Amino acid sequence: MRTITKRVEPASLAQYRASGNTTYEDYQDKDTLRISLVNEQRGLCCYCLSPIRPESAAMRIEHWHSQWAYPAEALDYANLLGACLGGEGQPWTKQHCDVRKGKRNLSKNPATPMHRVAELLRFRGDGQIISDNPTFDQEINDVLNLNGAFLRSNRKSALDGFLGMVRKRGDLSRITLERWLRDWNGESDSGQLHPFCQVVVYWLRKRLARV
Repeated sequence: MRTITKRVEPASLAQYRASGNTTYEDYQDKDTLRISLVNEQRGLCCYCLSPIRPESAAMRIEHWHSQWAYPAEALDYANLLGACLGGEGQPWTKQHCDVRKGKRNLSKNPATPMHRVAELLRFRGDGQIISDNPTFDQEINDVLNLNGAFLRSNRKSALDGFLGMVRKRGDLSRITLERWLRDWNGESDSGQLHPFCQVVVYWLRKRLARV
């Protein structure tokens, strides 16, 4: 997870919400909504940071507060996120992110800056995510299943690939580390981010702290 900066909502969503007697199911311009969510999330799932595309077959529109428990927020853009397909149709143990979460709620929203989700997470070399916040740590594992074997392996592969490049370069000066951090953290441009980028961002910040 990383902090998501919400942008201006699609005009069609604001207009539809203002028309009265509206439901999320009847909102017809979900294609534009998907594009908006994917762009502001830099092409990554709001929870696991796997790649998503603005197509119904390649992502899900996630309600951070579930529609079931918070119907008044069903069309609130601040409550809407882009999520991956989350192992939909697979056994419960292999489901993750929005699919696994279902109607349950989370204590932290990646799109709420004051929740500072990135600062609450630590990454181990084997790809595991942990948090010193007991409630958030439980949600990472039980609600979102972000430490399932599939995601853990993908994070490890992302880190191993980066470290392989580092070994070839052999340059670990502060200037180089800071440049890499800007690139992986999305500060160098506004394009799509590397999948599972936060595991590399965490490694770089730890390394910079020792330089």
